[in-house]
Amino acid sequence: MTTIVSVDRRGSDANKWRAFGPDVIPLPVADMDFAVAPEIIAAIETRLAHPVLGYGAATDSLRQTLVSALGDEYGWHVQPEWLVFLPGVEPGFNMALNAFTTPGDTVMQEFPVYKPLRTAPETWGLKSAAVWQTPSDEGGWTSDHAALEEAAARAKLMLLCNPQNPTGRVYTRDELTFRAELCIRHDMVLVSDEIHCGLTLDGRPHVPAASLSKAIEARTITLMAASKTWNIAGLKAAFAVIADDNLRNAFMGAKKGLVDSVNVLGLAAMEAAYRNCGEWRDAVRATISENRDMLQSLVADTLPKAKMLPAEASFLGWIDLSGYALDRPAADWLLEHACIGVSSGTDFGPGLENWVRLNFACARETLAEALARMAKALEQN
Repeated sequence: MTTIVSVDRRGSDANKWRAFGPDVIPLPVADMDFAVAPEIIAAIETRLAHPVLGYGAATDSLRQTLVSALGDEYGWHVQPEWLVFLPGVEPGFNMALNAFTTPGDTVMQEFPVYKPLRTAPETWGLKSAAVWQTPSDEGGWTSDHAALEEAAARAKLMLLCNPQNPTGRVYTRDELTFRAELCIRHDMVLVSDEIHCGLTLDGRPHVPAASLSKAIEARTITLMAASKTWNIAGLKAAFAVIADDNLRNAFMGAKKGLVDSVNVLGLAAMEAAYRNCGEWRDAVRATISENRDMLQSLVADTLPKAKMLPAEASFLGWIDLSGYALDRPAADWLLEHACIGVSSGTDFGPGLENWVRLNFACARETLAEALARMAKALEQN
């Protein structure tokens, strides 16, 4: 039986544990405080047994491993040559914006969304058509179809985040089909950030947008990585799946000396993850599901004025604290009064000062202590 081990990362090189003082519980950066699968460590050690760490590239074995994984997991049958390896998903969507837009064009996406994706259009001199998600009667996050249609009518490219960060939303097949039809009807390129796809919860299926039809596959750049699912973000290895030759060549041409080759240890870890670490992924899904349920229960019991919908994927809680009428952005207030470090809602869109994103992929004791601090501070406010 696979066991998920919580690790004390204080005193290490971990960004989120170095960003605050020793009295703060840090729950911002989207990585997990869990030891990676032993098979991944073994694969890195095997690669290190070769005494040269020069430039490298994806092997045929890695390509075939990913082809098999996408086929087995999603019924999506891709070709090895469709795969483009990258040092991260973020360089991938910036490459796409560079390749398929010109300054002044409009890019559509759904808010709230994590900061690197939200702000990327501005980097390239582009306009953003933002469609805001809202809570539905069914308890999920949805976007109005008319608003999506209006944004699509003036956009050249759609940036999609599925599963969605920070809301934890997993788009259904019907929702993705509607967005795919928008791209086809309005001649948009679809750039689909699917980095959290391996961590859908409660048995929900992930549907790669490009797998819906040959028509949408031909205009889609799908971005994936082992980084979130297997907690290896620091190894800097990701990949794009691009079926169309012209689209792929234009994407590759957008590097322009800005995007480097992939870390050779990251390539080794990626292959081990997709080939040998399915049981570990199942175990970490179970662990973060338990943590999510614990967080949901603690918020309901101890933070009666807070609002939060349960995440459908990954390990990020999206919490509305506007009911507490804080005198400053909620993340700043919690840092000062509760010694909790969380991501500010303003990272995910304007007007979200009262929202916070909390990473619950940590030891249960850490999560319990963080919520206890929050509840005590907010009760005394």
